[in-house]
Amino acid sequence: MDAAAPSLSPSRAAGFARGVWPLLAAAGFGLAMQFWVGPAAGPFPTTVMMQVGIAIILAVSLNIVNGFTGQFSIGHAGFMAVGGYVAATCTFYGGMIQWESPGRYGGFLGLGEWLMVAGSLLGGGFAAGLGYVVGLPSLRLRGDYLAIVTLGFGEIVRVLLQRTGKQLFVKADLGTDDFKVWPPPLGGAQGFKELPTYTNMFWVWLFAAITIFAAYRIKTSSTGRAFLSIREDEIAARAMGIDIAKYKVRAFVVAAFFAGVAGGLYGHSGVNMAPGDAGFQRSFEFVIMVVLGGMGSISGVTLAAIVLGALPELLRNPNALGAAWPYALGAVVLGYAASKLLRKRWMTTLGTFLLVGGSVALGLAIFGKIGVWMKADLSQYRMVLYSLLLILVMIFRPKGLFGVHEVWDFFRSREATPPPKLEAGGMTP
Repeated sequence: MDAAAPSLSPSRAAGFARGVWPLLAAAGFGLAMQFWVGPAAGPFPTTVMMQVGIAIILAVSLNIVNGFTGQFSIGHAGFMAVGGYVAATCTFYGGMIQWESPGRYGGFLGLGEWLMVAGSLLGGGFAAGLGYVVGLPSLRLRGDYLAIVTLGFGEIVRVLLQRTGKQLFVKADLGTDDFKVWPPPLGGAQGFKELPTYTNMFWVWLFAAITIFAAYRIKTSSTGRAFLSIREDEIAARAMGIDIAKYKVRAFVVAAFFAGVAGGLYGHSGVNMAPGDAGFQRSFEFVIMVVLGGMGSISGVTLAAIVLGALPELLRNPNALGAAWPYALGAVVLGYAASKLLRKRWMTTLGTFLLVGGSVALGLAIFGKIGVWMKADLSQYRMVLYSLLLILVMIFRPKGLFGVHEVWDFFRSREATPPPKLEAGGMTP
């Protein structure tokens, strides 16, 4: 009797490890950011890094719709606001009912933080449901027409939040006539105030890492290949048997879920949530990150979110940037030499990154030196410089920083293959 053929499917242990290790890695990264990077950087840089992490979640999730499937959504902030308000309702009124006070309860990984996480996941679920509703028009609309639909969704969310009832701050008010199920007591045009500050570096970067891992797994899965085929040629994808309707709606649902989770983290980061957070301007910020990073590039969008999230804060004191010009000039020279003289592809790519990054840093340093020479405060013009940098990047990189590629695609070490030689007998290698 022949021996049983070996199974081609991975063992349960291997499958479990493959599914769990990204979560463990994300948790380890979040702990490192919480207990090492945050204390070393200081309070203000920590706040900036938390906002950057939230921006990464929003930009990478929007990339699933705009980058992977080639649709055009400009209502992503609406999903963020829905998730944020749902999570805020859970923590504020839930804390008021459970602990008699809506303030912060418990320390790191305490009950209050877990309530925030549960509320954020619930907010992500609500946002995903709305993503399903918003994704349905994508079956018949594309391009600018779909953008108008998503823009309308964001404005509907903003107006509905403005029409909510006044916020209640005492538990006894929940049983009086001041409490109404509709409109819910979410603060109206003044916004949802005095939320407990539960968001920290651990939760932000944990969910940022999970979002990046999830986007990568989606991109390399059969669902991701279906997304990319729809982006490249919808007619050809339909001819090959791909269910266009199912995958378009699925992209909206997944993106909306992560946007809702990001909204929950944003609402508990020490800011006052307001209906304006669902407006067009916030949505357009995330669209800029996707376009600048590259439509469909997870690493490019992540890098763009980091740069665009940190750059406005760096430009608050541009005169201090002038002292960095020697380092920026060194990066430019080293990057130019590596990109022109070295043959290995990964070295050339690294040199190109150094050249581009050093050029931007050198421009900022020159800008700071001008401010010192003129004895003028150029921080008032920081958004002008910010906009000029965006214009220059899009002029020289119209497809974004990485295009449709990932950063690891450029670092594959391989020598250039010489072209084949044509001899009398035919082509020879």
